[in-house]
Amino acid sequence: MKKLMMSALGFALPMLALAQGSPNLSNFQQLVDSVGRLIATALPILVALALLFFFYGLAKFILAAGNEESKAEGRRIMVWGIVALFVMVSIWGLVAFLGSALGVRGVNR
Repeated sequence: MKKLMMSALGFALPMLALAQGSPNLSNFQQLVDSVGRLIATALPILVALALLFFFYGLAKFILAAGNEESKAEGRRIMVWGIVALFVMVSIWGLVAFLGSALGVRGVNR
């Protein structure tokens, strides 16, 4: 336990030494901007994957040709693909609307 406390103190002392003066939030702002750019890049990719998931279910449904179990699985995949698309696009639109209503600037890529 004593080694753990000494290790924690060793890691905490440099942070305490740098805690003087006015806070510099530029590193935090850079982190937030980087995460925002990452999300802005990943979101269209996730929407495309959900669309592909829907089309996979559609193909499975069409190619089932009399196999009711495969048709039901294809229908289930299509429904979940549409649900995923709806949720992602709705949240995307809601965040954009709230951002413009509150005057928050968008993420620059």
